[in-house]
Amino acid sequence: MKRTRRNHGATFKAQVALAAIKGHKTVAELAEQFQVHPTQITEWKQQLLARAADVFGGAKPPSEAPDLKTLHAKIGQLTLENDFFEGALTKAGLLSAKR
Repeated sequence: MKRTRRNHGATFKAQVALAAIKGHKTVAELAEQFQVHPTQITEWKQQLLARAADVFGGAKPPSEAPDLKTLHAKIGQLTLENDFFEGALTKAGLLSAKR
């Protein structure tokens, strides 16, 4: 009998990962207790350890809106570079003037 795919919530994953970090039980025992594959427990444990600093402000959350002033400046710079290279390639005969 094949199991259907289950989607576990964040709370459940955190509970299992914390139990694995505590180390009171082996991963195999935890897998049996929570009815999850041992590899999945190891993955959740690694994810928790990798992101633990974020809880205490280690990483800034992504900003909601991009900085439009910076983006417009970049667009202007790229437009100038494209125009420059187009002119240079046209003068060198590598780009047809008719496009």
